[in-house]
Amino acid sequence: MKKIILFSVFAGLANAQAPSGYYNSANGLSGAALKTELSSIISSGHQDKGYGGLWTAYKTTDIDKDYENDGSILDIYSEKPVGTDPYKYTPGTNQCGTYSTEGNCYNREHIVPQSLFNQASPMVADIHFIRATDGKVNGMRSNYPFGKVGSATFTSQNGSKLGSSISSGYAGTVFEPIDEFKGDVARMIFYFVTRYQSKLSSFSSGNMLGSSTFPGLQTWELNVLLAWHNQDPVSQAEIKRNNASYSYQGNRNPFIDNPSYVNLIWGSQQPTGDTQAPTTATGLNVSGKTANSISLAWNASTDNVGVTGYTIYMDGNVKTTVSSTSATISGLNPSTTYNFYVVAKDAAGNSSSNSSTVSGTTNSGGTTIPTTDCVNENFETIPAASTTYTSKTWSNNGVSWTATDSRTDQTINNRAITIRNGSLTSSSPSNGGIGSLTVTTQMKFSGTNGAFDVKVNGTSVGTIPYSTTVTTTTINDINITGNVTVSLVNNSASNRVAIDDLKWTCYSGAAGRQAKSIAPSYKISPNPVTNQEIFVSGDVQNIKKAEIYTLQGKVLQTIDSPFRNGNSIKTRNLGQGVYILKLDGSTIQFLVK
Repeated sequence: MKKIILFSVFAGLANAQAPSGYYNSANGLSGAALKTELSSIISSGHQDKGYGGLWTAYKTTDIDKDYENDGSILDIYSEKPVGTDPYKYTPGTNQCGTYSTEGNCYNREHIVPQSLFNQASPMVADIHFIRATDGKVNGMRSNYPFGKVGSATFTSQNGSKLGSSISSGYAGTVFEPIDEFKGDVARMIFYFVTRYQSKLSSFSSGNMLGSSTFPGLQTWELNVLLAWHNQDPVSQAEIKRNNASYSYQGNRNPFIDNPSYVNLIWGSQQPTGDTQAPTTATGLNVSGKTANSISLAWNASTDNVGVTGYTIYMDGNVKTTVSSTSATISGLNPSTTYNFYVVAKDAAGNSSSNSSTVSGTTNSGGTTIPTTDCVNENFETIPAASTTYTSKTWSNNGVSWTATDSRTDQTINNRAITIRNGSLTSSSPSNGGIGSLTVTTQMKFSGTNGAFDVKVNGTSVGTIPYSTTVTTTTINDINITGNVTVSLVNNSASNRVAIDDLKWTCYSGAAGRQAKSIAPSYKISPNPVTNQEIFVSGDVQNIKKAEIYTLQGKVLQTIDSPFRNGNSIKTRNLGQGVYILKLDGSTIQFLVK
């Protein structure tokens, strides 16, 4: 019996080799040249069998012959390498279909999301990166990139996770498979960016793909996948799948046949020596706009060696990279809102965390709205450092300030004013109005995340979120003309929140609201929100756009004409916490339990 087992193992290893001479033309190459030659090799002979053909392919490519060895579908999102699988799928019988929970059915999971290449052929049907996986988990993974999860919002029954990234250089939502299949995922993505390297410039990045043939991946994602490739070597299950895929489709995954190709191509991309990422850019704000462009500015990041540039993301996608601390994004549509954040990078490829997100709305005409700062308060002239909570007053640049229930010993960017159960209020500067307001906040000591109520001449115009993370937030398009008094009100009796670098732009446009105008009144009920549905009372039928933000300013969901069919909004699996709902120019805070 032992001889039979050993023979089977050696036979399997022998079959792992590609046909004789398959990779001969790649011998002696490395880096971009090797990647290009491999692309040519694996493109030749590739037969597009169509999207529907995947169901047939899975009967030979995605069968469990190495874990339970029971002929069921081998699903990397439900397979438990040790222990009993939570559910099993019979090939051809349990195809999706509809699903609501795990175990309903299996479908076709594009490891590189098909939305990034507009479902085009031959990518949409390429067996080498499309796995048979549980429908529910596939849906939860959505089109998020792969990375290391910190706080999980969803965990599948085999331990695959969705949640916030703790991978260096990316702070968005990521999906993390279990350790057993991390290398599998890495090698499938390496295959994709090699096979289709000539098309990458026409694909969307999805916060994972690069736009050039080499290296073909964003730096942060490349570093994640290199680590996973080295952590989880090629398995017998991968080898068998590669052989079956070759029989079906006529080409191979070279990184399964020859794992050393990975480091020969991308090994030099790993940071050497310098592994320290730049600091996060702060103070991101909209500094100007026309009907077709939005200008941005921010504070410089710092780095132990030096910052080489800043990548600007618009609505989650890379827009441009600049070396200065300002940029103008052109080619935009009039009267349209866009969301931006900035990532700093250094020469070693280290990337900072995302800056806070700011929104900007292009003008309806072609004239630039003046955005000169009317008020710019850095809190350097506040009273001497004190731990006692009292009312504090001071003046700076022609504006007098009053802070109630405040202390002056805490810092953000040098000095800051800290408010407990009180407010920060300006005098009324000369007749300059207010366009957009920007401020940096950080909760000190202990407490819970919350938000300041921002009032102009006593009327609420929005909220400024705060947490223990230093966060810079901009409220755009306040657009009130004339003399204005601005207040930031902290209604919490316990949260102690520092405020720094507060400024607002002038506004004197004819379209500006008069100071006496009243913002629309909306109310969420119930609050806390239940069943992932937000009910809003008030005159909501004419609202053009709804947006859901985290307290850190990250946009989670955008819905156009949200109330055309009623007075409620369906949300996308919000975890427990505090969020902000923005309805056109009005914002409301709500809780999910």
